[in-house]
Parts: sequence; C-alpha cells; structure tokens
Amino acid sequence: MTQIEIPLKFDNFPKQSEELRILKEVNDGRAEAGKLMADERVMDALQKSIEGLRVMREFPDFNNTEFRALLVAVIFDLAEIHFQLKDYKQSEKELDTLFKVLDSLVKNDEERFGKLHILAMELSTRILRSRKKALDLLVKQQINAAALYEKVNSGVAAATDRLVDSLSNVAQLLASTGDLKGALKFYSEAIKFSKKRTGRVTRKEIKLTIEMAEIMMRIKQMRPRALRLLNAILPHAIALETLELERDILSLKSLIESEPDNEPKWKNFFHQLTVSAKAKLKKFSKSETAENKGTDESETQE
Repeated sequence: MTQIEIPLKFDNFPKQSEELRILKEVNDGRAEAGKLMADERVMDALQKSIEGLRVMREFPDFNNTEFRALLVAVIFDLAEIHFQLKDYKQSEKELDTLFKVLDSLVKNDEERFGKLHILAMELSTRILRSRKKALDLLVKQQINAAALYEKVNSGVAAATDRLVDSLSNVAQLLASTGDLKGALKFYSEAIKFSKKRTGRVTRKEIKLTIEMAEIMMRIKQMRPRALRLLNAILPHAIALETLELERDILSLKSLIESEPDNEPKWKNFFHQLTVSAKAKLKKFSKSETAENKGTDESETQE
C-alpha cells in the first residue's frame, strides 16, 4: 500500500496546543501503519489506523481544514487496507465518507486537494474491477471444488489438501463479493476437511480460523462468536510458535473488544463529520452562486 501524502500545516497551531498534539500523534500513527503494511502486517496496520480515528474524536473543531485533511488521509488508509483484505464492501463505505469530507476541501482549495479526489476515484475503479474479477473467479472455483468433492468421496486421499485450498478460495471470493454467510459455510467446510485429514490443529487450520473470524467481525451479531474462536485458537498458535498468526489473532481480538463500547460514538462522530461536510459544501455552493450572479449583473450593466 502506497500512502497518499498530504503535507499538514502544523504552523497554524500554537506549539503547546491540544490540537497540535492530536494531529502529530495521528500523523505519526499513519507513518507506523504504512511501515506495518510494508511488512505485510495488515491486521496491525488496521488496528493502528482505527486507533488514529479514535484519537481524532478528541479534536475540538471538526471543521478545521488541517483536521479534515488528516482525516481524509486516515480514511484513505483504511479504504486501502480493507481493499488489501478484499473487504470491498467496507472499502466502498469508507470511500463514500471520504468523498463527503473531501468535496468541501476541494471546493475550498482545489490546488491542494484536487489530486486526492482523482486518487479516490482510481481506488473506486480498482474496487469495481476487483469485485468483477472475484465474481468471475468464483464460478471457476466452485466448479473446481465440486470436482474435488467427488474425488475425496471416491477415496482419493491426495485430493483432500486441494479441496481444502479450493474451499477456502471460494470462501474468500464469496466474502469479497459481499456474501459473508456463504463465505462462512465454505470456511467451516474447509476447516472440517483439513482437521479430518491431519487429526490435529496445524498452521493451516489456525490461518483458516483467523480468516473466518475476520469475516464474522463484519456481522455485528457474530462478533462474540468470532472472539470465542480467536480465544480457542490462540493457544494453538502459541504452541506452534507461529508469531505472525499469533499477532493477527491479538489484533483481531483487540478490534472486536473495543467495538461495542465505541459504536454509538463512532456513529455520532461520522454523522457530525458528514453533516458539517454537507453544510460546508452547501455554503460554498451558495457563495459561488452569489458571486456568479453578481458577475452576470455587472456584465449586463456594462
């Protein structure tokens, strides 16, 4: 993931101000998230970006230009991270919020923020293409899985590993197209066949379970079950010394555990942002209309 660059005007704030502290803390967090993504630690990058949004809720003026510029950058990071996770639906939601906040910034300073609108449009196009590609691949993977089912049922032992991979591929593609419950069914099948073949919990089952829990997180009523799954699989990840999987489990647990208390605050936070963004955009539109009207009248008089 290549992060967008928005040089912030820190000089606009007093040196010891709370506003400056918040902006610098979040900006530093963005840099850390970028490094985590470069190291392929996607879940850690996701957690770091969400932490940045939590800190931004403390900012006293949601209409401040530098606050909104940084907010656009953080939301853009989240949209890119969810794109990497193939959670195209969530990525689209974040883009929708981003456009609402960005519109007023572009109206106010097109030279500074206009290029960000183009980058957001490019990401939107990438999401649409990826979703279409996922739908095309889904058909092929489902046919492949059906053929492997027949081989496994016929006693071809070597086909089991391939079936597990095929089922997990179908699950990932279903999730990326938005069919989360369908994805969970295929993940359950993949884990069942994988455990049956090995007779124990291996790295593959841990990875599949983490992916399954990540899908469950997207369904509000299934988050407690996702947490139970992660708690159950964590000792196995520790025992197998799979550090990267253990890290992913802890990141997901942290995200789930922090969501219930913050959900009403999140809704209120984004509601305030989008409402003020629309109000600001409306104000600019009225101002432009008045200016154009004045220009037309002066030209008529001449």
